[in-house]
Amino acid sequence: MPEYDKKTIEEFAKLMDELSLTEIEYGKGDWHIRLSRAARPAVAAPEKTDQASAQTPAVDKSVDDKNVVKSPMLGVVYASPDPDSPPYVKIGDTVAEDQTLFLIEAMKTFNPVKAPRAGKVVDILVKDRHAVEFDEPLLILE
Repeated sequence: MPEYDKKTIEEFAKLMDELSLTEIEYGKGDWHIRLSRAARPAVAAPEKTDQASAQTPAVDKSVDDKNVVKSPMLGVVYASPDPDSPPYVKIGDTVAEDQTLFLIEAMKTFNPVKAPRAGKVVDILVKDRHAVEFDEPLLILE
C-alpha cells in the first residue's frame, strides 16, 4: 500500500464539503484515491438564491455552441481576482482571444478560464463564487 499524505486527504475532504460532493476520486501516476460518504440531507445555503439560479443555466437553443464558453473543470468560479477588484468581464465587453474571463478554484489552485476567441460578451451565465461543474456554460460570446 502506497504512503498517503494526510494533508492531501484533508484538502479533498474540504473540497467535498465546499462543493457538496458525496464522492471524489483522483489519481496520479500509479496511485489513486477515492473518498466517499453517505449522502446527507441538503442544508440551506448561506446565500439566498431563487430556484432558477440554483439550477444549471439553460442556454438558448438558438445560440451556436461555439459561442458558449464552458467550464473546463469542477470548482468555484470567481469573476474577479479578489473581492475588491472589478470583474474580469461584464456584459457588453469586447474581449480578445486568450483574455481571462474567470478563475476557477479547485483544491486551492486558481485556474484561469480564457476566451477561446475574440468577441463580445452577450451573457454571463454564472454567479461569482458559486460552484460550477465540468462543461457547465459560463458565458456567451457573440
